[in-house]
Amino acid sequence: MPSISSRGKNVPMSPFRKLVPFADKAKDAGKHVYHLNIGQPDIETPLYALQKVRENQLKVLAYSPAVGQLSYRKKLVEYYRKFEIALTPDDIIVTTGGSEAIQFAMLSCFDIGDEVIVPEPFYANYNGFAQIGSLNIRPITCDIEDGFALPPVEAFEAVITDKTRGIFITNPNNPTGCFYSREDLTQLGRLCKAYDLFLFVDEVYREFCYDGKEFYSALRLEGLEDHVIVVDSISKRYSACGARIGALVTRNQGVLEAATRYAKLRLSPPGLAQILAEATLDMDDSYLGQVTEAYDRRRQVVYNRLQAMPGVVSYLPGGAFYCFAKFPLRSAEHFCQWLLEFFEHEGATVMLSPGEGFYATPGLGRDEVRIAYILNEQDLEKAMDCLEVALETYKAVEAAMEATPAS
Repeated sequence: MPSISSRGKNVPMSPFRKLVPFADKAKDAGKHVYHLNIGQPDIETPLYALQKVRENQLKVLAYSPAVGQLSYRKKLVEYYRKFEIALTPDDIIVTTGGSEAIQFAMLSCFDIGDEVIVPEPFYANYNGFAQIGSLNIRPITCDIEDGFALPPVEAFEAVITDKTRGIFITNPNNPTGCFYSREDLTQLGRLCKAYDLFLFVDEVYREFCYDGKEFYSALRLEGLEDHVIVVDSISKRYSACGARIGALVTRNQGVLEAATRYAKLRLSPPGLAQILAEATLDMDDSYLGQVTEAYDRRRQVVYNRLQAMPGVVSYLPGGAFYCFAKFPLRSAEHFCQWLLEFFEHEGATVMLSPGEGFYATPGLGRDEVRIAYILNEQDLEKAMDCLEVALETYKAVEAAMEATPAS
């Protein structure tokens, strides 16, 4: 039998999906599973946008332009103007989700063996995209004790080599919820300009900033027009993860030309989903305002409950809808699987993402998890009840494991 490629054998497993078979078995057994493992919100997609898809009069669902419908890109220009970002439609390529934008960016900017510096923990799929592009991630480790704040710019400079081609951050951050300030971005921008590097910024969660924090886009950095590449998506903003509409945004003409060649190879982004995406930009800001307020309340629930759990280390995230937590245990991955296989509290359990998969440095994150606070407050309280009981119960499980001689 022909063998598959080494690339296929070694592709990293998604930490937020790897435990899905155990969750499915738990549900088959009658348990209710509170999903805090993945950024799939329970908030409804805007009815107005869904209705626009239903009302369309298309007789043929044809290919769109490879870079996306011009009418949508024009409306995106107006959307970005709200954040004091000046663009033209030609600066935007509509992609099949933010994931394709990441791939187009990496494939357009890196050669085999090149390096990109990424603060860790980071969005786990960057590992897979880097493998597809045969490039290497150079991690800069952040610390849970200070809420995973961005390390000083000197730490980035210290790992730059002749193979380094860029720095990649997510702001606000997935998986930590850390918010990066204008000053943070300015310092990274100066470093990228000094070393002639790309600055990639995933800005998918730009609307979700809390405690009066004002989002500042990397596209506003002066003198870095040829350095900055932004990844965007409607998935989280409008609770439309299944639409698969994202965008690659840059003023660098060489990157745009290269990314357009990749876009033409995959022909076009989803047609009906572009109708939905364009409709969201016809709405007023009330939907997003309500959604941001809802996530703010949810983060307070999770933060307050974690703070009350003995031995748990966490922090109040400044943006997005994620946080990390350090648990008093040896293996978060074993704990997360045990939750689904063996634990039950009032007929329910909780699904989390083990933290190790969000790091590039071996051994880090083994006692950490990512929590996505994407459920309503009532369900979040019940999920936290499960988690609190589970952590106490798991002490006996670890003690039994330690007492069992290795075979």
